[in-house]
Amino acid sequence: MKISEILKKHKKGVSFEFFPPKTEKGKQALLTTVKALKERKPLYASMTCGAGGAIQDKSKEAVYMLLEEEELVVMPHLTCLKAQETDIRNLLEEYKQKGIRNIMALRGDPPQGVSDFDFSKQDFCYAKDLVTFLKKGGDFCIGVAVYPEGHIETGSLEQDIEYTKQKIDAGADFAVTQMFFDNSYYYSLLERMRKKGINIPVLPGILPLTNIAKVKEFTSVCRTTIPKDIEEKMGSLSLNSSDMEKCGIDFTIKQCQDLIKNGAQRLHFFTLNKPSVIKAILDAIL
Repeated sequence: MKISEILKKHKKGVSFEFFPPKTEKGKQALLTTVKALKERKPLYASMTCGAGGAIQDKSKEAVYMLLEEEELVVMPHLTCLKAQETDIRNLLEEYKQKGIRNIMALRGDPPQGVSDFDFSKQDFCYAKDLVTFLKKGGDFCIGVAVYPEGHIETGSLEQDIEYTKQKIDAGADFAVTQMFFDNSYYYSLLERMRKKGINIPVLPGILPLTNIAKVKEFTSVCRTTIPKDIEEKMGSLSLNSSDMEKCGIDFTIKQCQDLIKNGAQRLHFFTLNKPSVIKAILDAIL
């Protein structure tokens, strides 16, 4: 089933994002996570690409692991990075044969340690190019990413929303935001999109705050602000990981409650393959 149809039918719900395991232990952790969270009847489940953005066997294998859970609507991520047009076409055909009808189209981040990576030399330079190709290549529902504080490579929020409109005009059906920790950025993004005439569903992407050092690593490569008060509070608990995690979960619960109160009834969780954290949040907000 297409996610666009699901979102029309269901005005409330949650979706989950998983990442492909690198080891056998990681594979078991993913299976445990999926089995624990599918009980929450998610709107859909997505699987990120492997590190570096390449179409790796581990990513595809992980997608097929999700498909084995027949209750789940599965959406693989695809990125422009290192993506050959022929490989993408073949992969899409394989996905269609497996019954997959949803794709998350992303540009992807430059490889780590490569400061001068040139996306213009890729078969697909921008997410909008991948969206256009997907629209021509099959009857897929297409999701894209949007950025509450603007993409890190854009010079202004005005420029960011223009690029956003371009990829949505290319055929995107819905969007998921990059992580954010101050809800005012999400509400401002929706207002900018509305003024630009963009009316697709936009699910807020929620990254649970559990380890402040790890989250600061994530935010170092994107334009995401951690509120100073929660950063300081969690930092003061860095010698007690369980207390720090509890503090972060409490913050995320309040963030989700505020989103729901203000009309965001569908939430997308970056699970980090940690079911206990997600279940604790869902128990508090649903």
